[in-house]
Amino acid sequence: MSGWLSNLRLILSTTAVVVPVTVTVLDIFGYVARVEGASMQPALNPKEERGADYVFLNKWKIRNYQFQRGEVVALMNPADPEQKMIKRIVALEGDTVKTLSFKNKYIKVRDGHCWLEGDNHSHSLDSNLFGPISQGLITAKASHIVWPPHRMGRLRVIEENENRVTKHSLYNQEIIRQLREIREMEREDI
Repeated sequence: MSGWLSNLRLILSTTAVVVPVTVTVLDIFGYVARVEGASMQPALNPKEERGADYVFLNKWKIRNYQFQRGEVVALMNPADPEQKMIKRIVALEGDTVKTLSFKNKYIKVRDGHCWLEGDNHSHSLDSNLFGPISQGLITAKASHIVWPPHRMGRLRVIEENENRVTKHSLYNQEIIRQLREIREMEREDI
């Protein structure tokens, strides 16, 4: 009987350590997720009939909300937050993008937002439907394909829509920031 209790204590104490550590790691660093559908073909699920790709979604990489064009990100669907999506960043805040099917032909992406699209435009619900998407809806960066084994590797950052995006440079962003500060100081003086 004491051997049985000793084993039970060992199992419970191990579980008491392993479960919180695992939850913390998944909450802070990231997790593996299955990518379904054709919206990111050919980068993900190039031959959908053969099964889905599994990717590592790195939550740690988004903690400062510093994104670059061409990165693949996971996000909550703007129309249904329970549904997750995976898309590529086409344009960042301040950029002007030529849309594919949005109500306006050109959109300037406002602060705190980005323009996201699937690589397979004809099978993607993305910014061409929703418009610019809040960066707050982005939950992780997709960094690696982890399954199937023959596709394992880092996901490439691809800026394939350069002819559709007028980039807002860091220099221009700094000038705009300085102008905002000057306006704020002028308001305080009044």
